[in-house]
Amino acid sequence: MAKYSKKAGEKVEEAMHEKKKGTLKTGSGKKVTSKKQAVAIGLSEARKEGAKVPKEKE
Repeated sequence: MAKYSKKAGEKVEEAMHEKKKGTLKTGSGKKVTSKKQAVAIGLSEARKEGAKVPKEKE
């Protein structure tokens, strides 16, 4: 069984492409440089759209 939905995977993939191009920004406007940060942003966007994504760890 998949941990994430297909839509969530697509959002993460999109965020990784933006990171590689250098166009992905954090909430404060800084450029994203880490893979983990890009994945977190992709999952966050998917979560906002209602995709199947596990809850955030606190």
